[in-house]
Amino acid sequence: MLATDNHIGYLERDPIRGQDSINTFREILQLAVKHDVDFILLAGDLFHENRPTRDCLYQVMALLREYTLGDRPIQVELLSDPNDGKPPGYSFPAINYEDPNFNVAIPVFSIHGNHDDPQGAGPEGALCALDMLSVSGLINYMGKIDLPLDDAEAQKAGIAIKPVLMRKGNTRLGLYGVGNVKDQRMHFELRSNRVRMYMPRDKDDWFNILLLHQNRVAHGPQQSVPEGMFDDSVDLVVWGHEHDCRIMPEPVAGKKYYVTQPGSSVATSLADGESIEKHVALLKIQGKEFELTPIPLRTVRPFVLDELVLTEVADDENLDLNDRMAITKFLKTRVNELIEKANALWDERNIGAVEEGEEEVPRMLPIVRLKVDTTGVSEMQNPVRFGQEFQGRLANPRDVLVFHRAKAAAKRGGKVIADQPELSINDPELSNAEKLSKVRVQTLVREYLAAQELQLLGESGMSDAIETFVDKDDIHAIQNHGKGKATNDESDASADSMMMDVDAGGSDFEELESDPAPKKKARAPAKKATAPAKKAPAKGRGKKKVAPAKKATTAKQATLSFAPSGRTSTRAAASRASKKVAQVVGLPSGLRALGVN
Repeated sequence: MLATDNHIGYLERDPIRGQDSINTFREILQLAVKHDVDFILLAGDLFHENRPTRDCLYQVMALLREYTLGDRPIQVELLSDPNDGKPPGYSFPAINYEDPNFNVAIPVFSIHGNHDDPQGAGPEGALCALDMLSVSGLINYMGKIDLPLDDAEAQKAGIAIKPVLMRKGNTRLGLYGVGNVKDQRMHFELRSNRVRMYMPRDKDDWFNILLLHQNRVAHGPQQSVPEGMFDDSVDLVVWGHEHDCRIMPEPVAGKKYYVTQPGSSVATSLADGESIEKHVALLKIQGKEFELTPIPLRTVRPFVLDELVLTEVADDENLDLNDRMAITKFLKTRVNELIEKANALWDERNIGAVEEGEEEVPRMLPIVRLKVDTTGVSEMQNPVRFGQEFQGRLANPRDVLVFHRAKAAAKRGGKVIADQPELSINDPELSNAEKLSKVRVQTLVREYLAAQELQLLGESGMSDAIETFVDKDDIHAIQNHGKGKATNDESDASADSMMMDVDAGGSDFEELESDPAPKKKARAPAKKATAPAKKAPAKGRGKKKVAPAKKATTAKQATLSFAPSGRTSTRAAASRASKKVAQVVGLPSGLRALGVN
């Protein structure tokens, strides 16, 4: 059985939708027992959070123990090494049904996704929630790639994929899993031919399945993985991460393999792709031939989405765009129609399942989203207050409406204000929920830094560290990144370095002060130091007059920091810091005696 993107724990605190993901996961396991499958394949994002709550872990472990453990004999013979991939220092195998201490009825094989990927660098390496399920014997975690400790190691090491080889009768099956990695890296590894798949010598006699969790739709340059870049020996690619259901196998131009995209089992965003009916797949393999049968999921809430432009319907509906009450009444009518449509869709699916011998499932509150283009309308009602009238009839009353306006034509030659950068999420057509669902931390950091034109912080390293800190809840991400940069050779300055200890003691500036200099050379450039000497209050003449300048200059250098002071912009502060450093470096050595450092 094939399934992806269960996202268990999504909206778990919501009083209406909090148990949707776990209920659907229970249905998937029940379908596996009903159809007497040999094993279950999950293509990533079993959990919605990188660190799932204890309640979430408890329910998942209880369900796996309830439906996957038992006395039912395993009919699939393992041909590969059961210890390949086991935790170092322990004796139990990596494949749970090869452990004599467990009675496994239905093995579950899973890779990690971008939501539940490994994090950290402890003594056991990077760990994730799937590692907890794996060592407890409830799941078989495959496709884990050891994260490189530094950039130099990442440039040398590629991606190695070791299979799980199995046999049932005359059919031999190879399972290859690749957990989620950054799309840029995966794209680079594939282009550089550094993805190594360990295959048997008679690989053409095996049916090879590849599980991966990457972007299939291009979101930018190198922000996706082309579907035609995999080895020709692969027969079927199970694609995770994309939530729209395209479960029927699709051929790839110029390749012999097919791609199936089961999609998510729960709607995590109110987008068009999520409104497609959710499925899992029953895969039957005989030799090199396969048959895939979609199975609809009945515990998924019906989701109906529609959009309208008020200026277009105003004439047909005799609607006054300046009358807020009339517009609100019209929108309520539309929402009621969508609710009736969703309920009718549920009843239709329920009747069809009952006719096939299934039990009737009680009606669930539907999810409805109405996108309204308010271009040319001066005033609209609060969408949250609007949704309160649908309490008890909708599962999402707070965000049933989303208002947006048509984009204004972009002005050519416009400059970006440093303190107010134009970010990609500042789109008037997007609601707050859609902005949060589409936002990418690395994109925000890159756009913000591009607008600020920072001179002291590396753009790439900063975005990676903040992304890990925000998305993966790793409180040591920025600290570890800074330590990694600090260990590099000081002579090899990197544009991505985040460490520049201007305020730290024992800096190069203090070393310049401590070096003695001959007094003869101090008289020649004394005139050059006259200008900064006037800024400091000093009495007397000659060398005594220059001495306060040393204190004033040192004070300025000691207060250099990344944050601007007062109303000064970041760009201006960085520019002054760069000029000051250049000025200090360019001074002759004879000025050291004068205290100009």
